[in-house]
Amino acid sequence: MAKTDDHEIVSIYPFTDEERDTLLEHAQECVLMWATKDGWPVGVTHAYVWKDGKIWLTFAAHRHRTVAIKRDNRVSVNVSSLSYGGTQPEGAPTGAITIKGKGEFFEDEETKKWFYPALAKKVNPNNPDGEAFFNNLLDSPTRVMLAVTPEKYIMYNSGTAGKHMAGTATEEELGERLESDAVRMNEERKKRGLPER
Repeated sequence: MAKTDDHEIVSIYPFTDEERDTLLEHAQECVLMWATKDGWPVGVTHAYVWKDGKIWLTFAAHRHRTVAIKRDNRVSVNVSSLSYGGTQPEGAPTGAITIKGKGEFFEDEETKKWFYPALAKKVNPNNPDGEAFFNNLLDSPTRVMLAVTPEKYIMYNSGTAGKHMAGTATEEELGERLESDAVRMNEERKKRGLPER
């Protein structure tokens, strides 16, 4: 069994594709992040739907984020398992995922037809009245939908990290060290007169 007490190395805790999809499907909220015209990073919390390998969310067309993302469609989305809410399946993975991706806007009726009910049900999983109310609320004339297609996943599987620190993780459960931990960490340690890890 593998064990570590080196808490600086975190890139070795990825999710499997199945774990990633489970977390993204069942978590309730995400933080959408984009850059303003003057370069400030900004983020807003959204309810969302994970479908066809994309994060789908919605807001009004007059929001600043609409203009910003149309200007530069590179965005990030962060999802944490702490937002599972009442839909957490037994044994669901824990941790967080940040997605770097490209955003695409939709306003067509076909997308609204599946997305509004899906989001309304996700937000109100055990409340049919709330689901119907929210579905009607979503159907507003200035609403746009944003789909974020992932280009990179930055993952932290806290379940695997806990097992690794306890000495119960297998080598197969661990991922490869990414460049930040394989190269950049040791460059920084060398600057500080610390031994390599």
